[in-house]
Amino acid sequence: MINKYFKNKELLEKDYSFYLKNHQIISKECSENLISAHIHKAEHNLKLLEQLSSEFNDWKIVSIYYSLYHACLALVANKNFVSKNHTATLIFLIKHYSELNKTELKLISELQIKEQDAIFYTELKNSRHNASYSTNLFFNDNDIVEFKNKTIIFLTKVKEIITY
Repeated sequence: MINKYFKNKELLEKDYSFYLKNHQIISKECSENLISAHIHKAEHNLKLLEQLSSEFNDWKIVSIYYSLYHACLALVANKNFVSKNHTATLIFLIKHYSELNKTELKLISELQIKEQDAIFYTELKNSRHNASYSTNLFFNDNDIVEFKNKTIIFLTKVKEIITY
């Protein structure tokens, strides 16, 4: 799913326009408080992991996903928009953070949202869906550690982008 947006800018623009037109992405003057609140919520969701045992790995996945999602919403707010849809958020990030624009020329390339970040978002979103709605328990401790570490790296990147 994600690769198509990186390869096909017309499709990205078409879907981005769709979400704008349907008010799933809304231009809104956002305060630093909203951005900080999303970062705080991302950190809060990560703290929950320490409270849960391996018996609740499905809920750990949900917590990790929402940590990642709030970090993404902070990036959206950083550009003075809000998003009301998970896919719209992802498309927004690809459009606004996958390449440096003129106002961000000084931003080092390590702080760009890269294709692998978008792929990770999608993988974690799918895992969160399975964790929330499946009757199976199929997430092991290694999955949790991997997702947690990737989310922490992503959250750190988000904080660096926002404070630039």
